[in-house]
Amino acid sequence: MIDIDDKVLNDLRGGFNLPAKPEILQALQNELSQPEPELFTVAAIIAADVGASAAVLKVINSPAYGLARTITDIKQAVMFLGVTCITQLVTGYLLKSAFEQSKCCIPLEQFWDNAADISKAAMVVGHYLKSSLPIENLQLLGLFHDAGIPAMAVKYSDYAEVIKLSVERPEQTLIYYEQQKYPVPHTVVGYFLATSWHLPKEICQIILRHHDVSYLEEVKDPQLAQTFAALKLAENLCFEAKHFRSAADWHLFKDKVMIELNIHEDEYQNLKDDVDEVFIG
Repeated sequence: MIDIDDKVLNDLRGGFNLPAKPEILQALQNELSQPEPELFTVAAIIAADVGASAAVLKVINSPAYGLARTITDIKQAVMFLGVTCITQLVTGYLLKSAFEQSKCCIPLEQFWDNAADISKAAMVVGHYLKSSLPIENLQLLGLFHDAGIPAMAVKYSDYAEVIKLSVERPEQTLIYYEQQKYPVPHTVVGYFLATSWHLPKEICQIILRHHDVSYLEEVKDPQLAQTFAALKLAENLCFEAKHFRSAADWHLFKDKVMIELNIHEDEYQNLKDDVDEVFIG
């Protein structure tokens, strides 16, 4: 388990210039905190930002959502998905917009493409399970779980070398190589970014612990356990598709994930095929 002590807190406060929570997200969260959030107020907040509107419509009309008809405006999107789901979509877009390539030592387009792939794969897993898992949480976690990586790449000019090492030497995880060199790993940085943007506490915890195999042993809420397991499964499905081998920590998580989601090897292959179809589409 990751221990966040006062030294870690001071390292983060003193050394990381994390993106501030955008005003549009604050406005959406304010409306969601009302006893009865107004759909049209949420729609108006999003519609006022052209980039956020376009991003929401692009995502909602993607194969990952599998809608029977095309959604053409934000009011339709909010009415169809609800205020919580639409806010998660906007949050993902805002996160992607929060980092500047000129300040970052890794190629951000490639990073966000990979995050989007994991997000889509997590949604495919959620639909496949036919469970009560909130698809919007899987979508947001896919995008946000590694949000500490671009923050690390802004802070440390040699961070691209650590990423490269983790790919070339997959016997250890990225977090292992980070801990050899830096005061905090990307999971902790991502956790603090998520909490500063006031994401749900449960999602922040999964972001913090998504490389921590003991999470599935300790979490008491079955829905959170399944959400975590679905994210890890999506991570590995994407990694296998791109690198033709399992992710570095999959051997630690595989049995626990398969048991938690109640899937077998043949079902894993079905999911792999489904994910490939979404990427091709």
